[in-house]
Amino acid sequence: MPRRPRAGAPADCCAPLTAAPLATSDAAALAKGYAALGDPVRLRLLSMLAAADGEVCACAFVEALDRSQPTISHHLKVLADAGLVVGDRRGRWVWYTVVAERLETLRAALEPTVSPAGSLV
Repeated sequence: MPRRPRAGAPADCCAPLTAAPLATSDAAALAKGYAALGDPVRLRLLSMLAAADGEVCACAFVEALDRSQPTISHHLKVLADAGLVVGDRRGRWVWYTVVAERLETLRAALEPTVSPAGSLV
């Protein structure tokens, strides 16, 4: 059974940045997700997982990214700690999936809002 997103990484924490100033807790939750995406290897891992049809074994990333297994595991842990992926251990390997709701939260926070007059804010 896949693990749930970790604490501190709520799936729907925040209004768009342009709607109102962020609360401290919302800013911290968003920052953790964006920080996890700030590394090219993690961004590629997330992209590969998002493009996959279902779960992907961590072992598949070693060759695809030309990185060692411990390096891949480290990057997947950072993504999991940010609530962006969940893993399911099966024997020796962990199978990962993207937490689509968390990605949507990060995307939505950057989406411009529309004022009552119809202009972008």
